[in-house]
Amino acid sequence: MNTATPLTRRNILRQAGLGALLSGLPSGWVGSAYADDSPETADIKLGIIALTDCSPIVIAHEKGLFKKYGINSTVSKGASWAAIRDSLSNGDIHATHMLLGMPIASSMGLGGAPKKPMVVPWIMNRNGQAITLANSLKGKVTDDPKALKPFVEDAKAKGTPMTFAMTFPPGTHAMWIRYYLAAGGINPGDAAGAGADVSLITVPPPQMAANMKVGKMDGFCVGEPWNAKCIAEDIGFTSITTQAIWKDHPEKVCAFTEEFTAKNPKTVKAVLKALHEASVWLDKMENRAEQANIVSAATYINCPPETILGRLEGKYLMGDGRKFKDPNYMIFSDRNCNYPQAKYAKWWLTQLRRWGFVEGAPDYEGVAKQVMRSDIYEEAMKEIGYAHAGADTSAETLFDGVKFDPTADLEAYAASFAVKTIKG
Repeated sequence: MNTATPLTRRNILRQAGLGALLSGLPSGWVGSAYADDSPETADIKLGIIALTDCSPIVIAHEKGLFKKYGINSTVSKGASWAAIRDSLSNGDIHATHMLLGMPIASSMGLGGAPKKPMVVPWIMNRNGQAITLANSLKGKVTDDPKALKPFVEDAKAKGTPMTFAMTFPPGTHAMWIRYYLAAGGINPGDAAGAGADVSLITVPPPQMAANMKVGKMDGFCVGEPWNAKCIAEDIGFTSITTQAIWKDHPEKVCAFTEEFTAKNPKTVKAVLKALHEASVWLDKMENRAEQANIVSAATYINCPPETILGRLEGKYLMGDGRKFKDPNYMIFSDRNCNYPQAKYAKWWLTQLRRWGFVEGAPDYEGVAKQVMRSDIYEEAMKEIGYAHAGADTSAETLFDGVKFDPTADLEAYAASFAVKTIKG
């Protein structure tokens, strides 16, 4: 049966009138509603590791902010960073809390995993990590790694090198501990450990305190609350915070695979919008006690809230008599925190180059552009009317006085350090 509308004079006029009406409306408008702007994939599983800086994902989930933007969120805690990377790569999770260096390494096929392009449209936090040393070094070393060198040399000469831990070889904690040791004239070795003055091992964050307690390491770099936990349990002391090494350094990111991002642009932007609201909430100091209570749960960090809260409020008890109020505590939104700056990827690439993770010069510009997706961030923030501070190409000076200029010769910078294991 033919059900087409008859081409009567009345119907032709009606259709012409509707066409004229629609021509004055935004593109994609049909009938009585705008075109569907909801996420392509509504059910999203997000990964975290048990660290305080997983908070934006947890708060967005617990406070219904993902739901507000059409995302049915599930938060899944991973056992290690390698497990989180693999879960993202194979699609078991869709987005994840991740060390900044990880999506760079995965996109380049470094770090012992197949090459899997990943993107960073969101930096989750700055500051808030630390380097903890064993109690045996208390009173002998404070915040200057040069004081460590005689102990390192003595242990190496005896054939029992000192052991330091980080959480993932190309990750943030690895680069902070490497930078710290090298500033003291100590060589942490190349990616395979060649040329090392110390043993550098990988330990998941929640296992740091337990491993130091049984004497398996002399120091480590990790995020909170595990440094604070070592002090609370009199296992070790904090030598230096990472914000003292590099004020407002980038730390964790929210990462997606490049493939998922290309297929689900509205989903990714919805996640970023929820993270924005959570991050603004987190940077109101009056909310930090509630934050500590929420993220301390066994399903997330599994640590007493009082152990988490102190350093969130900038109250640093270092465990060796030093104590101070640090204005550069962990931030989640302030100071243009979330903008995925290309210069951070470039700095990471210089350190991967410095320590022999790559042979020959990496594609500094190309990798930074591929991984750090400021275009996605800018689109998402524009849609919610948030005015960010944009791209930043200013130079950064770290605690050893060495200046990093992202607009200068990056190969020359990588080669400028006295302690290095450059290849090719």
